[in-house]
Amino acid sequence: MIDKNEIAKTVEQALEGTDCFLVDVKVTPTDEITVEIDSDTGVDIDTCARVTRAIEATFDRDAEDYELEVGSAGLTAPFKVRRQYEKNLGNEVEVLTRDGKKLHGLLTAISDDGSVFTLTTTEKRRLEGEKKPRLVQVDQEIPVDQTKYVKYQINFK
Repeated sequence: MIDKNEIAKTVEQALEGTDCFLVDVKVTPTDEITVEIDSDTGVDIDTCARVTRAIEATFDRDAEDYELEVGSAGLTAPFKVRRQYEKNLGNEVEVLTRDGKKLHGLLTAISDDGSVFTLTTTEKRRLEGEKKPRLVQVDQEIPVDQTKYVKYQINFK
């Protein structure tokens, strides 16, 4: 079986000097390799082809037959690495927590170690001294390991 870490190292070398980054590598027991990459500006077909060529140059198909798929992380795919959170700072995201609560808000911060992010949501609250509740912005710090997913929210406004 092909080593997932060796694939990841090859991909990272192929992406050096670009704004692209590795999101995920999957290798099945039957050597079906799936590589997901992302970028701050978008992933084009040339980048995918460059990564494919780098993998094929490093891993001999005659020695170990494998199937290879290289593509970009989907626009609405859940975030898997810290860099995806960084890329989406200031954007609206959808969060599903482990306890089943769905939240929508603005991704405003990610911790240095990538374990906690800050989501700014709008809630109706009654403020002290006021009769009617009004919309206020609330910052929530959410541990990444307490979410089922966090993904970019597409708005058609």
